[in-house]
Amino acid sequence: MRAVVQRVARASVAVDGRTVGAIGPGILVFLAVREGDGVAEADWLAGKVTSLRIFPGDGGRFDADLASVGGAVLVVSQFTLYGDCRRGRRPDFTASARPEVAEELVEIFVARVGALGFPVATGVFGAMMAVELVNDGPVTLIVEREA
Repeated sequence: MRAVVQRVARASVAVDGRTVGAIGPGILVFLAVREGDGVAEADWLAGKVTSLRIFPGDGGRFDADLASVGGAVLVVSQFTLYGDCRRGRRPDFTASARPEVAEELVEIFVARVGALGFPVATGVFGAMMAVELVNDGPVTLIVEREA
């Protein structure tokens, strides 16, 4: 699984002009599932992204995690994170998991984040989504765990 994690002041996602998920301060997680990923990858990634010390502490450095700042999580599925652009001009998405597998693992990831005690909002799997965010920092990280 691969996640692009952005520290945000706020973020929202809309489908057909209607907001379906929104958070205040926290992290926006663009999440992709790779062929061969399973529950172990979803569990690990949920724990990893929510425990990253990417928020400023008293000294202004990256000393605080999501829990210590009372942040929330917005999860947006994005299979294009596994787009391979090395050849030609059209990305190859063969590394991405099949939609029925990916959707289940995204749901497991979201459930794990919630079980860790964080408010979590989501987009709509497979939908065309409009994502708005105010990147705080900016802070953007790529976090990955391969099966």
